[in-house]
Amino acid sequence: MNRRWGGPLALAGILLVALNLRPAVASLSPIIVAVQRDISLDSVALGILGMLAPACFAVAGLTMHLVSRRLHAEWILLGALVAIVGGQLVRATSFSFAGLLVGGIFAFLGMGVANVLLPPLVKKYFPRRIGLVTSLYVTLISVGALVPPLLAVPLAQATGWRESLGSWALIGMLAIIPWIALVVGRRSRDTANAASTIPTPRIGGLWKSRIAWGVSLIFAVSSFNGYAMFAWLPPLLVSTAGATETEAGQLLSLFATIGIPAAILVPFIANRMREPLHLVYPGVAAFVVGYLGLILAPSVMTWLWVSILGIGTLIFPLSLLLVNLRTLTYEGSIALSGFVQGVGYVLGALGPLSVGVVHAISGNWTAPLIVLLVASAVVGGVALLLMTPGSLENPGIRRPSSRPRMTFVPALNPRGGELNR
Repeated sequence: MNRRWGGPLALAGILLVALNLRPAVASLSPIIVAVQRDISLDSVALGILGMLAPACFAVAGLTMHLVSRRLHAEWILLGALVAIVGGQLVRATSFSFAGLLVGGIFAFLGMGVANVLLPPLVKKYFPRRIGLVTSLYVTLISVGALVPPLLAVPLAQATGWRESLGSWALIGMLAIIPWIALVVGRRSRDTANAASTIPTPRIGGLWKSRIAWGVSLIFAVSSFNGYAMFAWLPPLLVSTAGATETEAGQLLSLFATIGIPAAILVPFIANRMREPLHLVYPGVAAFVVGYLGLILAPSVMTWLWVSILGIGTLIFPLSLLLVNLRTLTYEGSIALSGFVQGVGYVLGALGPLSVGVVHAISGNWTAPLIVLLVASAVVGGVALLLMTPGSLENPGIRRPSSRPRMTFVPALNPRGGELNR
């Protein structure tokens, strides 16, 4: 591949992949009422559909290293994009719960694989611009969560829910194009500065590490609440706040929108704090206050309660920052990141399922909201208790203060470069 075109193609490919990492999650719940007119779905079935994304992300995170040892990252990513497109088309043409389930599994596994592959691909193609490219693709991931709730209902009303669900597969088709060009034009392995497969560092003791479990639980708080909201917030608001389907979709989009400035500001603030863990408190408090508002006064200033819940998502970028702040080496960061996402998404998958089960048993929305409130407070508290000073490699020994903090946050380093170099 000509170096003149290789860079732009890789950048376009990475950014288009990023746009595909949330639409399949955020495009179903706003139109779920329309889907239920054609397909019978009870609360448990909806809970299962809601937990699919984090469950598949966890599976992909915990098993990706086995596949990456045998295939180049570009080929794996192409397969993931095909799965994303195919899964969304299967969902759009389904006439049963089984079809929605199978389509969701394919789409979400593909998204989970892409989640894992993007960071090493950024390092491979843009070794001196890691910070800039990472910031771009993380922003587009947020955009991919923001836009579908806004457009899903209008599209469904204009064309039908099947067309609304299937339309997001077009972005995946576009993302395939640059990666086909890169794979076809690839002459040899020397086109990259880094290995074509994902590094698989061996750092033992993760399952016994208080730091690993602490960061994982902080990540799990964000995942648990985030996926519960994406799965259930629209029908919850239609039932308790008297919102229309369009308004509920807009409020879900508001929830996602609040996460964009949080993703930008939180790493800057936390990276300058003596103890970044203190930001967990306002994050957990936001979830508690938001849920209390929806329990006590759901139809009064509904936008405010949803906005406060969105503030709680600041825990997500904080947990990603802690992966680097609590490790001393690049290998440690990779190992901790895989563990945190695997365990965090496993626990996060319980969010949508628990809401669906509790709603089915109680017949109201108050009980599920109480479950989310209590789980957020308890898990956040346990995470803080587990966290100890120091790093994964050297528990009890803090990161050397002489090392610039910014080097531990590739997404914020404007000059890019290697982690911890």
